[in-house]
Amino acid sequence: MQLRLLRIFLGFAAIAWGASVFGVFASWSGAVHTLQGLGAQAIVYDRMLDYWLRMTAGAFALVGCWYFVLMWQPRKYYVAIPWFGALMVVEGIILLVHGIRLGLAPLPFYADTAACLVGGSAILSLARFAKPAEADHAH
Repeated sequence: MQLRLLRIFLGFAAIAWGASVFGVFASWSGAVHTLQGLGAQAIVYDRMLDYWLRMTAGAFALVGCWYFVLMWQPRKYYVAIPWFGALMVVEGIILLVHGIRLGLAPLPFYADTAACLVGGSAILSLARFAKPAEADHAH
């Protein structure tokens, strides 16, 4: 049961991070429209912002791919799971500190922060259930 729950949280993380793939392929106007729907002010086109959007979206989507791999084969990659749980907790703390500092509106700030803190904490607390039985006796 705990391994299934771990897989659910890893799958949630894969979707949450992987959704950024949209930013890799979206047109600039489509990306700006989406960002404005999430609370951003008007964004004037800038080649470097366009580049950074693709770079960031690609990196986040690739992180999502790793959560998917961990979900798919948690016993094979059990040693990486706590690291990826910690990654989400640290990201949640970063979002919390800067969201408060910037006085951001609740959405999507609260949702992003909660997803990282709750998801990462759950992954960390359930990570031990991915350890294969033979790994217990390897030493």
